[in-house]
Amino acid sequence: MIGILLTVLAQTPQAAPTPLRIAASSEATVEVHLNARRIGNRWYEEDASLSGPSRIAISYGQPHARGRKVEGGLIPVDTVWRFGANVATTLHTDLDITLGDLKLSRGDYSLYILYARTGYALIVNRGTGQWGTDHDATKDIGRVALASRVMAEAEPSLSIYLVPDSPDPTTGYAELRGTLRIKWGTTELTTPWRIDQ
Repeated sequence: MIGILLTVLAQTPQAAPTPLRIAASSEATVEVHLNARRIGNRWYEEDASLSGPSRIAISYGQPHARGRKVEGGLIPVDTVWRFGANVATTLHTDLDITLGDLKLSRGDYSLYILYARTGYALIVNRGTGQWGTDHDATKDIGRVALASRVMAEAEPSLSIYLVPDSPDPTTGYAELRGTLRIKWGTTELTTPWRIDQ
């Protein structure tokens, strides 16, 4: 006699899985590298094995508009804006630099934006590591006026660029200066930067 064993698995209803979706913000960093590092009063090229190149870096939470109004919406008018998402946007520089007309010693800073009816300003703050909405104005070092222009095509995500000047790109070398570009929505903001020697 051959027996047939049937196993019936109890089927318990499963909860519907949470749908996956793109996060409201990403993390981004933009950097400029110099092929030397200043130690004391001397410059050492990166091949001297003294800890690599010098860099200027901006790290930020990158919000995405996802159909929402940017200017006057996500970026409020007449209010200091966190300039990104989540933790405060940070500027790290291994070199003394000038941003716009504001001189900054090497070190770490937080960046904020003021969008006023009269124009935009970048606020440089000596506090670091704080949440983006925790702006302490007593730690502000200064403000840099930002030139603005309306772009023909909207930028869906906050994008920051440190663009080196390269008057002759065929050489592969760039000047020790450039432009900070900030794009989001239909607005592009700019200010020059340069390395102080």
